Amino acid sequence: MRRSLNIALLALFTAGSLAVAIPATAQGRGGGSDADRRQQEEAAKKKKREQEWNQPAAPLPQLRNAGPCPYVKVLYDAGRFIEFKDGKESAGTVGWTGEIQGVSAGCEYKDADPIKVQVELLFAMGRGPAAVGQQKTYRYWVAVTSRNQSVIAKEYFDLPVGFSAGEDRVFVRETIANITIPRASADTSGANFEVLIGFDVTPQMAAFNRDGKRFRVNAGATPTAAAGAPTNP
Repeated sequence: MRRSLNIALLALFTAGSLAVAIPATAQGRGGGSDADRRQQEEAAKKKKREQEWNQPAAPLPQLRNAGPCPYVKVLYDAGRFIEFKDGKESAGTVGWTGEIQGVSAGCEYKDADPIKVQVELLFAMGRGPAAVGQQKTYRYWVAVTSRNQSVIAKEYFDLPVGFSAGEDRVFVRETIANITIPRASADTSGANFEVLIGFDVTPQMAAFNRDGKRFRVNAGATPTAAAGAPTNP
């Protein structure tokens, strides 16, 4: 989905003020058991996602810039979304989940022109055993900051996701186009700014992410142990 929006905020930066506008399956082959085929399919999907998204030097081809781009990253505390029924952290109480799995960005600016940034995101959304219904509207945000300092502009987005019967994971692509950052002067580099992205999470979700907790299937464990508390990586 392609997003387009407009925000105008003023912020003091170095020699002048700035206005920021944020406009906004691979198939396995071969014989073997069903488990083998599923494993091959998952491996093929993972490889394809890595080829598409895990490219450190992958600016969007249509954008050109004369200097460093703003640093684009997912905020760690808000990079995953996981709901628990009644606030109890266990595998059986997991409702809706989400994770930002890929980020690709590029920028464009020259002379005294403003910096124009475009960001593409890959989301992996999940439906846990405690989820009710087949659709969930997730919420995420995009913010522009003075690097390691204050937030200049921030915008929220609603992302409705539908799950088919029996489906527990959906991948969604989003494009945030025309994030525009005017500069105080032609000498103001894009390296002075950051673009941060994250889910709109509760304090409990943020703490869960901050602690690095994840649910894992423990081979050979008893059912009680396997469904117990989450583990830290």
